[in-house]
Amino acid sequence: MLLHHHFVRIAKQFENKLAIIDRTTDRRVTYGRALIASLILADKFQKYEKGFLGIMIPTSAGSALSILATLMSGRTPVMINYSTGAAQNCEYAQKKCAFKTIITSKALLEKINCPRVPGMIFIEDIMSNISILDKIKAALWTKLPIERLLAKIHQGHEDDNAIILFTSGSEKDPKAVQLTHKNISSNIDGLIKVYDFSSDDIFLANLPYFHVFGQTANLWLPLYYGMTIVTYANPLDFKNICNIVREEKITFVVGTPIFMWGYVRKSEPGDFASCRIMLAGADKTPDALRQEFLNKHNIHLLEGYGCTETSPAISVNTPTTNRPGSVGLPLPNVKVRIENYETGEECGVGEIGKILVKGDSVMKGYFDDFEATTLSIRHGWYDTGDMGYQDADGYLWHVGRLKRFMKIGGEMVSLIRVENVLEHLLPEGVTCCVVEVPDAVRGAKIVAAVTQKIDDKTILKKMAEELPNIALPKHFVVIDELPKMGSGKIDFRRITDMVRDMLQKS
Repeated sequence: MLLHHHFVRIAKQFENKLAIIDRTTDRRVTYGRALIASLILADKFQKYEKGFLGIMIPTSAGSALSILATLMSGRTPVMINYSTGAAQNCEYAQKKCAFKTIITSKALLEKINCPRVPGMIFIEDIMSNISILDKIKAALWTKLPIERLLAKIHQGHEDDNAIILFTSGSEKDPKAVQLTHKNISSNIDGLIKVYDFSSDDIFLANLPYFHVFGQTANLWLPLYYGMTIVTYANPLDFKNICNIVREEKITFVVGTPIFMWGYVRKSEPGDFASCRIMLAGADKTPDALRQEFLNKHNIHLLEGYGCTETSPAISVNTPTTNRPGSVGLPLPNVKVRIENYETGEECGVGEIGKILVKGDSVMKGYFDDFEATTLSIRHGWYDTGDMGYQDADGYLWHVGRLKRFMKIGGEMVSLIRVENVLEHLLPEGVTCCVVEVPDAVRGAKIVAAVTQKIDDKTILKKMAEELPNIALPKHFVVIDELPKMGSGKIDFRRITDMVRDMLQKS
């Protein structure tokens, strides 16, 4: 099923129901109005070159409608990260995917102080040029029988690209991930089998649409079943988001642990009373965060796991199948294999290895990067680059990126494990990130970055009670605020670079 075709069917079915409540602009858009608006924009987008069309608009009704319109016009949306280095990200995307036009917003560029990049078209200008005739024509089209209406928009195949997303770039230059209509639809089908969704659910949509977590969980999943999306462009506006959840009676909230910490700390009892499900993903969920939600709101914060390349969900905990600390059971239509990182043999129960994934939600490949694609996908299995294990009941336990393991004295040391031990010993309010940096004598060493000066000697003694000597940090450095990606994930590459510079200067 093509995503934009499915949206047309849903919009006709739920014509008078609210599709999008935009809390940034105070707009409330029914499915019927959303269909008219996307048809108008699709017609306007016909003037731009075929192929790819860049989208750089914050999470909003305008962003969602622009994505729908791009597909209806026969173009593929390329989502561009505006959180850091927006102009460079625009130029990188244009060069990588060989396209020119980027739909963006004047208000966004002013807010983030981004210079205009050649090829930018402002959504405000497009909207101001919409005529009464445009509106009448689109409204008349929506009155046509579904099959005749579908014939007026782009056709295509389920294996066509539905979206281009870029990997986070937290470890290396971003890759352009091609997700097809089938990839995203398959992931949604898997999620609907394990969560008791209905068209009455109301989703908070505050994650950026340039991130796969936001793209599937905050856009396509709710639209796929006629739910209502409540959009808000700033996931860091913690207090206001708590107010929005309470006022709009949100039933489903997803976010990264960084965002969830902000919500639980800024919330008041009762703010999340309407929430059936609160799900954290994209990074490890600390035990302390789960406990905080339980203590303050009597909510079991669930954890899931996924990748950009898998559309994204691979495994999730649910209200009925929840094993705290794990990342849940694999979705019913997703196969998981744990493979020994050296021999390639399948691991046994409880044995740590590389996490491989197979299923219809696995990407088509990286755009214009045959080498990276063939290195990542072998015989249909996608190598996530993550390490983990499955327990006797099939729950998946994520123990970190393979790149976040280092070999010392023939032993594999998990930097995630070192972080977990350190986190429990730090004073309240202090966060950390453990990285590997080159060492002239040992080849590599472990360094811990913390957000405040600590008594490192005392903490090291306590860490030695749980970790072998080779896993203990050799240095502690203070970084007032750990850099993060737009998705809220820790930016390991930037932190590693900062640590290297600090050690060289010391």
